[in-house]
Amino acid sequence: LGITHQWSYALEKPNTGSIFNIAWSIDGTQIAGACGNGHVIFAHVVEQRWEWKNFEITLTKRRTMEVRNVINDAVDLLEFRDRVIKASLNYGHLVVSTSLQCYVFSTKNWNTPLIFDLKEGTVSLILQAERHFLLIDGGGIYLYSYEGRLISSPKFPGMRTDVLNAQTVSLSNDTLAIKDKADEKVIYLFEALSGKPLGDGKPLTHKTEITEIALDQKGLTNERKIVFIDKNRDLYITSVKRFGKEQKIIKIGTMAHTLAWNDTSNILCGLQDTRFTVWYYPNTVYVDKDLLPKTLYEKDASEFSKNPHIVRFVGNQVTIRRADGSLIHLNISPYPAILHEYVSSSKWEDAVRLCRFVKDQTMWACLAAMAVANKDMTTAEIAYASIGDIDKVQYINSIKELPSKESRMAHILLFSGNIQDAEMLLLQAGLIYQAIQVNINLYNWDRALELAVKHKTHVDTVLGYRQKFLEDFGKKETNTRFLQYAEGVSILWKLTHSATYHDSSSSDQPGRSVTSNYVGSGREQ
Repeated sequence: LGITHQWSYALEKPNTGSIFNIAWSIDGTQIAGACGNGHVIFAHVVEQRWEWKNFEITLTKRRTMEVRNVINDAVDLLEFRDRVIKASLNYGHLVVSTSLQCYVFSTKNWNTPLIFDLKEGTVSLILQAERHFLLIDGGGIYLYSYEGRLISSPKFPGMRTDVLNAQTVSLSNDTLAIKDKADEKVIYLFEALSGKPLGDGKPLTHKTEITEIALDQKGLTNERKIVFIDKNRDLYITSVKRFGKEQKIIKIGTMAHTLAWNDTSNILCGLQDTRFTVWYYPNTVYVDKDLLPKTLYEKDASEFSKNPHIVRFVGNQVTIRRADGSLIHLNISPYPAILHEYVSSSKWEDAVRLCRFVKDQTMWACLAAMAVANKDMTTAEIAYASIGDIDKVQYINSIKELPSKESRMAHILLFSGNIQDAEMLLLQAGLIYQAIQVNINLYNWDRALELAVKHKTHVDTVLGYRQKFLEDFGKKETNTRFLQYAEGVSILWKLTHSATYHDSSSSDQPGRSVTSNYVGSGREQ
């Protein structure tokens, strides 16, 4: 009897009397049983199946695989010297580990595999990315190219390879992520090509224990994202690279219990309670949080019964395994993947044309977020107008009218909620007044005053706006710093054109009178 993933896999009734005890081999491919008639019975797991696009592979015997191309019904037989332990089929390659060797087949040619010897014959996990694959055995973690060259062998303190599985290890073209078993709140991140810890070497740490992790597969290294589910079944996304002091971890889903990234575009799918959800552009949370719900596709998942598991997400097809072991295939719209392709190639006109053809609000919402992320405000304006976000169209128009490139870039960052980055950009460009005004507009009074005092300019402007703010709400000043700087300064709310002067950038601020009792108009230039 073999039981795997909680469904009945096979039933055998050997003529051996009662089987009193059973034990699996360390690689999980053989089982031995102590029988009532004094015999020892041995069994092997066969009939395992792997699918990828138009290929279907079956382990027919311990050392034989059958490859079927469903397009032309062509069949190839793959013979191995030793019994097959693990296999993986993805990204146009079949990787097979036997008890002594590793075989790498290309789906374009099944006759000439690349073969290399293994140090240990106990491979417990094979993970594939587009450019390379990962082998995990009792001795360590090894990253190989599809040409059979050892690329790296990452390590971390207290590493135990025997507890790693597909839910706790994730691989992309440039990054390897591994969840720590000793502290389940921690994810170790490595550069794939060097095997060294990413960035400053600090792991990613969450507030609660993590159950499943997954790296996106496409795009630039600097934009690599990782999603994870914690023990509360909340789904989070964060950037792999650390920008600034803290990593920005954002929740994008609840009651999640299985997920998968698409193999060719950064589209994420997952099961949330009784809903199947597709995040067509998860990066939206870093661009415009309000847009995220508009970029989702949701479907009732009650037909998948209890505890379904997403096996793979290839092209526009999602494969889900139900609790009884049966596989269900779901097709999603092919258009979001085409949109991703256009945007990655900066084909904005084609992207707009596609959205007009499809006439779907979800597509327009994705394009709006993609355009802002890529600083293409003309396309963003068209996309926001198409989903009826008129206030954002007006704001984008005001950004386009700003005179300096630095001002426009800073306000695009503000549009995405990156206040610190926007302020830093303005200060580096010498646009002190605009940096102060940004904080005034956001009611960051302490920071506005701090900047004014530090740069010895517009202290009276900040005091004037603060005074007007308090008057509007009928309150008195209680902040000691503002009281301190307000002594001896009176505020006149009128613009004087005599004896004016400017900061280093003429576009930074309005003309200011030299008299100490005057505040500038505060108008953005």
